[in-house]
Amino acid sequence: MPSQTENQPEAASVVGAHDLPEGAPLPKVPPIARNGRRRTPAEEARTIIAGTAAGSLATLSEDGTPWASLVTFGTLDDGSPVLCLSHLAEHARNLENNRQASLMVTDPTHTGDALAGGRVTLAGRVVRSDESPDEKSARDAHLDAVPSASMYADFNDFTFWILEVGRVRWVGGYGRMDSTSGADYAAAEPDPVQPQVPDAISHLNADHPDALLLMARAFGEYDDATEAACTSADRYGLDLALETPAGKRATRVNFTERIDLPNGLRAATVDLARRARQAVAQPSGR
Repeated sequence: MPSQTENQPEAASVVGAHDLPEGAPLPKVPPIARNGRRRTPAEEARTIIAGTAAGSLATLSEDGTPWASLVTFGTLDDGSPVLCLSHLAEHARNLENNRQASLMVTDPTHTGDALAGGRVTLAGRVVRSDESPDEKSARDAHLDAVPSASMYADFNDFTFWILEVGRVRWVGGYGRMDSTSGADYAAAEPDPVQPQVPDAISHLNADHPDALLLMARAFGEYDDATEAACTSADRYGLDLALETPAGKRATRVNFTERIDLPNGLRAATVDLARRARQAVAQPSGR
C-alpha cells in the first residue's frame, strides 16, 4: 500500500507526529493521497476571513506595549479587511501613531478544542480610507458585513481603516500550518462551498457511510478499509477517517473538477460516489 505521506504539496504543510505537543491529537485533516489537491494556504485564509466579521486586532501603544482588541470588519474584493474605529478607542489611537497592525481571525464553524481549529493572522499596514482610492468601496464593504455599524459610522469620531495585507500565517489545527504572501492572499478567493460543508458532512456520515467507504477503497488508497467517515470537505474533495485492519487511518479523495458554484458540493459528491462504485466493481479499470 503506498505511503499516505508522500508528495505533500504547499497546500498541506504538515509536521510529523513527533513535532506535536505531548498528548495533542493527530491532525484532523489527513495528508493528501497521490495526485490529490486541497486548498492552498491563501485559499484557506480567504475562506476563514470570508466566514466571519469579527477578530482580534493587534496594535502597538506609543510606549511599545502590544495591545489586542476585539473588532469587526468587512473585506474588499482582494480580502483586505476594513475596520470602523472610534478615535476614543486605544487601538485607533495606536494606529494613528504606528500604522503596523495584524488581525487574527478564527474559523467560526469550529467547535471543541480551540487549538484544533483553523485560524489566520493577517499582518501589514493600515491606511485611512480617505487616503485610499477605495474609500467608497471600503465603507460599503464594512457596512455590508456589519450592518449595525450604520448607527455610528458617520459619527465624527469614527474612521474607516483598511489593512493592506503584507504577510499571512494560516494554521489549520494541530500539525497543519503555512505562511503566504499578501499578493497570493489577494489573488486567491474564498471557497464557495464552505457554507454548505457542515450540513454536507452530517448528511454524508448519517446517510451514506457505504458510499464513503467505496470512495476510500477506490480512490483513497485503502482498499482494505472497513469503515469510513467524512471529517471535512472543500471545493476540491473530501477528507475521510478510516477504520482498517491495521487501525485508524486517514485519506483524501478528490473530485474530478474544482467546484466553482456555492451549490455544487452535492453534485460533485454524487459523481464521486458513482465513480467509486464503478471503480470497485471493475478494479482492472482503475
